[in-house]
Amino acid sequence: MTDFIRYTGEIWRCGNLYRTARYEALGIGSYQDSYIVNVCAHPGITQEGLSKLIFVHKSNVARQLGSLEEKGFVVRKTDPDDKRNLLVYPTEKAKAALKEIDRITEEWKELIQSGLSEEERAAVERYSALLAENAKRIIEREDKRSEEGR
Repeated sequence: MTDFIRYTGEIWRCGNLYRTARYEALGIGSYQDSYIVNVCAHPGITQEGLSKLIFVHKSNVARQLGSLEEKGFVVRKTDPDDKRNLLVYPTEKAKAALKEIDRITEEWKELIQSGLSEEERAAVERYSALLAENAKRIIEREDKRSEEGR
């Protein structure tokens, strides 16, 4: 399993390098694409909701959204129903960037899956989804334990 974790990390880091180079024209880094993708998919999501959705600490979400807001990709508004929450909305710039993000993501996927048969691609997708679900369950369980301990 150690090799699997190492390989997963290598794929992730290589993907970041690949996307960062291609996102330069958009003015974002590879770590910011998931924010744009998810804010576009869930306009009006709270910062906390986004944190839980993409499994990133709340302080990092606030920092990245601040950067994306300065660059004109998102707008944050106070929730009229709960003044403690900030609702996040995509701008037209984010919606336009989403098309390029999707294209680059698909391009990367095709490149790293080159040489695999359709059956192998389907298996990779299936096993990756199972592993991701297991990982999410573990984190959600840990979060509940942490909250209970307070």
